[in-house]
Amino acid sequence: MDVGTGAPVVIVPGIQGRWEWMSPAVHALSSRCRVVTFSLADEPTCGARFDPTCGFDSYVEQVKDAMDLAGLSTAVVTGVSYGGLVAAAFAARYPQRVTGLVLVSAIPPGWAPDARVRFYLRAPMLLSPLFLIGSLRLCREIVAANPGVLSGMRAAARHGINALTHMFSPARMARRVKVLEQVQLDHELSAMRMPTLVVTGDATLDRVVPVRLTEEYTRVWPHAERVTIARTGHLGLITRPDAFADAVVPFVNRHMRSLSREKRVG
Repeated sequence: MDVGTGAPVVIVPGIQGRWEWMSPAVHALSSRCRVVTFSLADEPTCGARFDPTCGFDSYVEQVKDAMDLAGLSTAVVTGVSYGGLVAAAFAARYPQRVTGLVLVSAIPPGWAPDARVRFYLRAPMLLSPLFLIGSLRLCREIVAANPGVLSGMRAAARHGINALTHMFSPARMARRVKVLEQVQLDHELSAMRMPTLVVTGDATLDRVVPVRLTEEYTRVWPHAERVTIARTGHLGLITRPDAFADAVVPFVNRHMRSLSREKRVG
């Protein structure tokens, strides 16, 4: 997916793997930036390369391949949830390709699945109905982002239809969790110095990745900027896409201008 004009932003989706789940954010950003995004490499509809022996690194290399295909030498790379760790790893390995890093409700290096996730990993296909029922815990966040019961119900229905239309694979989601067992990024990331924006929702509303975990990035990189999108939790880029764009676009433009000045001076 390559839409919009202006400063380039590459977005890596979350563990469910489908870029379409982020479509409200993609459309909001593309009115002010050029947005390149994709489904994760092992999604059948993606057409990207996925090597099971490389595991997590296949997702990292996919970012480079997408940028090459789009003709982008540099971009602000944005990662959502699971995709945040992918984006951070890409920035550490290809710093010359990254003008800035945006981490949205991202899992941190060293993340380990909690008891709820470990339960679903036992039999992801068999337990997928329970997973869907458990997703109802996100309704509180959706209602908070859309004042009024009817407005919240309509928003929940829209997001539900989008998710069902672009269905996730429990087996692939489980594999994405399991490949993290072999990933050690702490040293790799701690040595990096990159303009970074950490975006979360309200700590009382994020029921997927606790805000305190995403904030670990600000301890790894004290220079990182920090933004909270009000009335959201984990789904802020979906439930309040315009507020998400308002938080991200100034960061993108500022660091693209800095890059342009450096090129002129150079």
